[in-house]
Amino acid sequence: MIRLDDLQVFIRAADLGSLSAAARQLDLSPAVASAALKRLEAEIGAQLLARSTRSLRLTLAGERYLVHARAALDAVQAGSLALAQDRQALAGSLSLSMPSDLGRNVLRPWLDDFLARHPGLSLQLRVSDRVADLYRQPVDVAVRYGVPDDSSLVALPLAPDNRRVLCASPDYLARHGALRAPQDLRGHQCLRLVLGEAVHERWSFERDGERQTVAVGGRWMSDDGEIVRRWAAAGRGIAYKSRLDVLADLRSGALQALLPDCLTEPAPLYLVTPHRLMLSPAVVALREHLQTCLAGYLAEP
Repeated sequence: MIRLDDLQVFIRAADLGSLSAAARQLDLSPAVASAALKRLEAEIGAQLLARSTRSLRLTLAGERYLVHARAALDAVQAGSLALAQDRQALAGSLSLSMPSDLGRNVLRPWLDDFLARHPGLSLQLRVSDRVADLYRQPVDVAVRYGVPDDSSLVALPLAPDNRRVLCASPDYLARHGALRAPQDLRGHQCLRLVLGEAVHERWSFERDGERQTVAVGGRWMSDDGEIVRRWAAAGRGIAYKSRLDVLADLRSGALQALLPDCLTEPAPLYLVTPHRLMLSPAVVALREHLQTCLAGYLAEP
């Protein structure tokens, strides 16, 4: 079996006219370079270089073999380069499920940028607050809040420290008054999100090390997180939303955070796939892109 390293020694020695010079360029000892050349000549059954203590020249066999040695090494290097380019130039299709509010208003422009960077890739989006069944629906990967109940799913963290924020518009607070404690929620219009068949109407907080859960009520309820956020911005009531969903509204003043001394419910964001075999180069690149975008978004003033 001819070794590529041996071919490289032979080609470099032929180009430089010196085996010791070839050894120095390849960061090899003269003995290792000499052994490589002898091994190659033994493998092909011909002397390639005529060498003495003062000179080195190609033999007739060496001249003929040098052309093929160069072609072989070039082909191997071209193959390695092609594979590296394939890893960088993503191609194919990717189906992604994501929550409505975060997907439409935060993730969508980042996904547009991702596709612009990878023109060979196509993306199918499924936007819904209903949790996609990754085993039955044609979805490659999903962006989800919370750790999946199914331990067989692969969950890759995107924003593991994200939490919910209790918030309302300045107009609503001017009309109905501010909160002093979680129990005050019972006297307010609370905007509730329907998650699957369940209504998220038991809101939990921690204050001074004590866990408090409040059963809330109100006239407005929806299975779409974006509608809940819009209701809150329009002054309809108090929302308990992921901080990522309402961060832009908090920064603009459209919404105001309430009870800042309370620790709110965790809402970690994950990229979820049904199996590690689904972690294609496109999925890995997508996760890295979203992580970078989220880090920049959260760091904005």
